[in-house]
Amino acid sequence: MNKPFTTPPKSTVNIQQLVTPRGVRAWLVEDYAVPLVSLEFAFVGGASQEPRAKAGLTTMVAGLLDEGAGELDSQSFQRALDEKAIEISFHAERDHVGGRMRTLVKHVDRASELLRLALNAPRFDEEPFERVREQMNARLRHDANDPGTMARKAWRERVFAGHPYAWPTEGEVETLAAIERADLAVSARHLFARDALRIGIVGAIDAERAGRLIDSVFADLPAKASLAAVPEAPFDGLGGHQVVDLDVPQSTIRFGRPALKREDPDYIASLVLAHVLGGGTGMSSRLFREVREKRGLAYSVSASVAMFDAASYLWGGTTTKNERAKESLDVIQAEILDMSRGNIGETELEKGKKYLIGSYPLRFDTSSKIAGQLVQIQLDGYGVEWLVERNLRVGAVSMADARRTAERLFGDGALSVVLVGRPEGL
Repeated sequence: MNKPFTTPPKSTVNIQQLVTPRGVRAWLVEDYAVPLVSLEFAFVGGASQEPRAKAGLTTMVAGLLDEGAGELDSQSFQRALDEKAIEISFHAERDHVGGRMRTLVKHVDRASELLRLALNAPRFDEEPFERVREQMNARLRHDANDPGTMARKAWRERVFAGHPYAWPTEGEVETLAAIERADLAVSARHLFARDALRIGIVGAIDAERAGRLIDSVFADLPAKASLAAVPEAPFDGLGGHQVVDLDVPQSTIRFGRPALKREDPDYIASLVLAHVLGGGTGMSSRLFREVREKRGLAYSVSASVAMFDAASYLWGGTTTKNERAKESLDVIQAEILDMSRGNIGETELEKGKKYLIGSYPLRFDTSSKIAGQLVQIQLDGYGVEWLVERNLRVGAVSMADARRTAERLFGDGALSVVLVGRPEGL
């Protein structure tokens, strides 16, 4: 193995970059405070890789990986987890498929064997296949008339029209019905490969043992994933709105506009500005002050920058009475326009920076969170130095940076808007 790489002294998390004997790369943080090991991992390439006609396939794969593997059927696999209090789970996102394992150190060999089976020899048996499909259908039926779910779905379909990001990761009744068991194995073979793998491991385990664990789980996977290129996503509907009719007394509003990409020099400044507009706990944001405190239009309102591999956007939302939906939107757009013109106060800028810097350590207050952050930093394309550099960059955002970025981020204030309910005045 290579020598551990330790972050600069200002970081309280010391990361070792490992290359295992069989060539698998991982980030390790040794922590012997409790006798636990937390392993997080992700494979680049997620729901955006599945065909439109079978939306929900990747989520179904993730839901079935712990439902039997190797010689163990679903009940036997779950019983093996319960006997040692081992936690193993999987999840599907738009740009990656992730998983986690958490166990006592004394059970780490058994835990790694079960995780190895799940990834290398999933069974996808008929009974769990049908059961998981029905569970997904039940969630779809439950969410069919949920305003928040409806608004998010309609907004994605509006702005990402024709792109994989417009498709629901949880699928639809028709697309779930089209999925066959054979599709699951094909999807797993395409996605689960070493070149797409990002790993974070945290706990009472040294580099040598961590390397053995990682090799036992991941080293036998195919060398290369079979991934299709995901094109840059469009952003449609700017300057207009769409109403999804629902007979409820309130309108649920989702709004957004394009944002800066992660590699843009002004990206960090855009995060600060989004926080000033409507981020954090919301109590000190502009939108909270103008929409809730001054006018009582809504209980909560928020805005943030969101990022996919092929899209970056500012988006937010609120819920208000139907008769006040237009007023709420007008206030939101007025604040965005005001900031785009450089009307940003020193105090609110400093408060925004202080919050983003001060809240960052909360992402590292448990071993599971640390492992998750190690993987996320890798997915975002940063190195271990990001643990220090991130807050330094936030702190370095000047008023000149903020005003320049505000003009780029907020532009003419045009938004793409979806409202679910029966809003008046639009």
